[in-house]
Amino acid sequence: MIKGWWLCMKNILQKLENRIDNCNIKKKFYYLYIICILLPLVITDSIIVYIVIRSEKISQYKEMENAANAVQYSLSSTFEQAAGFAKKIYMNKYVNEFLDKEYKNTYDYVTSYYDFFRATRFEDSIDHNYVKVTMFSDNDTIVNGGGFSKIDRDAGLDWYRCFKKSGLTQMLFFDYDVTRHPVIKPERKVMFIKKLDFFNKQREKLFVAELDYSNIISYLKKMNYSMDIFVCQDKKIVLSNGKYTNIMDEFEEFNNQKDAGYKTSIVIYGAELDFYVLNTKNTALKEILNHLPIIIFLVMANAVFPIIMMQFLHKSFTVRLGILSDTLRNVDNEEDLVEIKNIRGDDEIGSLMTSYNKMAERINILIKIMYKNKIKEQEMILARQKAELLALRSQINPHFLFNTLESIRMHSVLRNENDTADMIEKLAVLERQYVDWGDEGFASVSRETELVKTYLDIQKYRFGDRLSYEIDIDSRCRDFIIPKLTVVTFVENACIHGIESKTSSGWIFVRIYLKNGFMYIEIEDTGKGMDEVYMERLLWKMRNANIQLLQGKERVGIINACLRLKMETNNEVVFELDGEEGIGFIVQIKIPCKYLKPEVEVC
Repeated sequence: MIKGWWLCMKNILQKLENRIDNCNIKKKFYYLYIICILLPLVITDSIIVYIVIRSEKISQYKEMENAANAVQYSLSSTFEQAAGFAKKIYMNKYVNEFLDKEYKNTYDYVTSYYDFFRATRFEDSIDHNYVKVTMFSDNDTIVNGGGFSKIDRDAGLDWYRCFKKSGLTQMLFFDYDVTRHPVIKPERKVMFIKKLDFFNKQREKLFVAELDYSNIISYLKKMNYSMDIFVCQDKKIVLSNGKYTNIMDEFEEFNNQKDAGYKTSIVIYGAELDFYVLNTKNTALKEILNHLPIIIFLVMANAVFPIIMMQFLHKSFTVRLGILSDTLRNVDNEEDLVEIKNIRGDDEIGSLMTSYNKMAERINILIKIMYKNKIKEQEMILARQKAELLALRSQINPHFLFNTLESIRMHSVLRNENDTADMIEKLAVLERQYVDWGDEGFASVSRETELVKTYLDIQKYRFGDRLSYEIDIDSRCRDFIIPKLTVVTFVENACIHGIESKTSSGWIFVRIYLKNGFMYIEIEDTGKGMDEVYMERLLWKMRNANIQLLQGKERVGIINACLRLKMETNNEVVFELDGEEGIGFIVQIKIPCKYLKPEVEVC
């Protein structure tokens, strides 16, 4: 195991050494400075700064945690006071009896009201400076006012709907009251609600303590925390020691979750409250800014000054190596090697420059000799390619011409007529089209289809009613230029291998149209078809057409046409075959419109 580890380390060191050897001298000096001086200094300083910043962040986090806990405790105490008072009322038999009693009239209620207050001294509780208490009952004989109210009066308010929906017996509710008297402006409220059902569960009674919102905010501000603390419910700021505390403003949404340095959540009497503390201090950064001049000086001393000294070494040692390196690097961009001028020094570098100049002189002589030989070789390659192209063209002539002549011969033998002049004329047209290749060997779709029609007319003389054909050409395709004898080659193949070997009548369909950026050429026959194995072999030859395949004897004309189409479309032409033995056969050729001339917008 130790041996394997040693070999692994040895390989790594060897790769590192090889990588260093590939660097220039100037970079090696800089690597030496960076690795041995600058990098250890940066790592050491970074660790120190990291420790200081981390310690400061931990301290700040503890401070924020303590602040959040203090605010949480303070609010819990405030709400617990209201809950404690509600508990006393909840267990007060006299209060419940007063709320349950059916009063004969208003006078009866008022008399009982004053008797109740004199007997219980209840006014001391409901007139608390920071808490406004109201008790609600579904007793219709109660007169609203003086700390008591009918439930139906406030049945449509948010706090009542929320309390009923929650199903709780007591609840803390934050509300923005907009349903107050028209003279009174809307304001924020903190309410504690408790159901009074200890003595009588048949009648709905509620205890509602409205806490002084301004007093709570004032108390939070007096805690004198430097960071902003937000108490949120459903992402709305309900309490804060800083901004968003105006009692007249509607609760605003809290959007500073990303800036919060600390977060905690509690549930107080059904109210889910989130406590956010924003971190506004950055002591570590302030300390760095305070000592910025010293830091800049140290950076200059440890980074800039050594670089200046290295520049002197660069001028005296590496400049000449740079000149030599640049000269050698530009070898690929120059026809002739450029000699170095103004060689300075008799040391090893000067000796290398002198040796390079001698080598460059000899290589330039060799380049001139090799350049002449290369020109001759290229001329030979062009001549060979031209000969191969002429061979491609010549392969069509015998195959096509002899089959046509055989059709004329058979027609004369069978019918013994002299009206073969028309067939001979059509043959002349075919032969003239073949011989006249032009400079490029191309023809328009319109001329190519005329040639196809001429060929099919000749074949119809031969086969009579056994052959029918239909040619459908999209008018947008007529002016496109394609390799000559492309379509007629596939039509000839359909006649010979499809219709000729079939005793019954057959059809040949020729369709040329545009679709989805391609020009489609389809040749379909209702002949004997082709078995699946032979069809797959033929399709492979069409898609892989080359000079070598043309040396074979099978379907030379088709391979020839496919090869020329591939050459003119940068091998982007698509060939597809389909058919069934005994039924028919179809050839589909898809030519990208970008290779067709002239260009048209429909593609």
